[in-house]
Amino acid sequence: MSAALAAAPAPAISGAVRVMLCDDSAVARGALARLLGRDAAIRVVAQAQDGRQALEMLAAMPAAARPEVILLDLEMPVMDGLTALPLILRAAPGSSVIVASALSQRGAAATMAALRAGAVDYVPKPAAAQGGMADPAFGEELRAKVLGWARMRQRAAPRPVRPAATASGTLPKPQVIAIGSSTGGPQALAALVGALTRPPPVPVLVVQHMPAGFTALLADHLARLRRLPCAEARDGEALLPGRLYLAPGDRHLLAKPAAAGLVAQLSDGAPENFCRPAVDPLLRSLVAACGGRVVAAILTGMGQDGLAGCRALREAGGGVLAQDEASSVVWGMPGAVARAGLAATIAPPEEIAARLLAACGEGRA
Repeated sequence: MSAALAAAPAPAISGAVRVMLCDDSAVARGALARLLGRDAAIRVVAQAQDGRQALEMLAAMPAAARPEVILLDLEMPVMDGLTALPLILRAAPGSSVIVASALSQRGAAATMAALRAGAVDYVPKPAAAQGGMADPAFGEELRAKVLGWARMRQRAAPRPVRPAATASGTLPKPQVIAIGSSTGGPQALAALVGALTRPPPVPVLVVQHMPAGFTALLADHLARLRRLPCAEARDGEALLPGRLYLAPGDRHLLAKPAAAGLVAQLSDGAPENFCRPAVDPLLRSLVAACGGRVVAAILTGMGQDGLAGCRALREAGGGVLAQDEASSVVWGMPGAVARAGLAATIAPPEEIAARLLAACGEGRA
């Protein structure tokens, strides 16, 4: 492994990230401001209680002082978040909008509508039973997304990945493709799926760290790209070529061998890497079922879920791809794989899509 890669810091941000909060609850705005204020690289510059007030504030600001990130609640009086979103994007075209939604089916549906309308990401507000906004994991995710999308907007040049830190560029012809993602994952998955010029001739299994209720709508979001059928995996169903199966929120997705190929198995097993679903259980099950005839792609996300599974996959003769730092909101999961020297290719999602098809004999090598 390259020492330079191991020591590579996250891309720098030029000045403190300017953030606007738009939420009708003064309590929520105060909690969000305190959470963001724990990082000196973040500065809350404006707080609005509804979409109309946010638009008035943006209109009064000089362009250079406008927020780089806007946290937008969806359910508000006067002007709700979905109504305000396209107007905000026109008023502040340099800003990234992250929607804040309730952990409910209604909140999930509104979130996916916001992503289709131009929001870059979302943060689900944790329920009181889960610790509410005092939950340390929520604060960590919130700050990571704000900083990550600010870096993306500023287009800070990352330290290049050294070729010496990658494994052999050769990929096996897979029996199945596995994809893991977390923070920033919905956008990365959409970019990857959207870049597929044809459905892969094998099943595609996806683990995105996401709450229950959100994953079915993410599958629908991906299916709307019209590249291949996408749905939540169902326990015991046959995993068919040319289809994408998404792990349901709060269930691990595993694969078991069957007479005609593979079948899905959903598990309520303990969280791994603080996540359920998690990438590592899926990869372990695929190694057991398929040996080295698996290609895995690890996309943007915090932490290192997928690292242990990718190591086992490489040892079995399988192939690993990782999203590059420049296109990742958080280069945690793919960075861990890259630093371990496990990735045959480190590239943006669109290039990963091409490599996956090539491994299947469906495109350029």
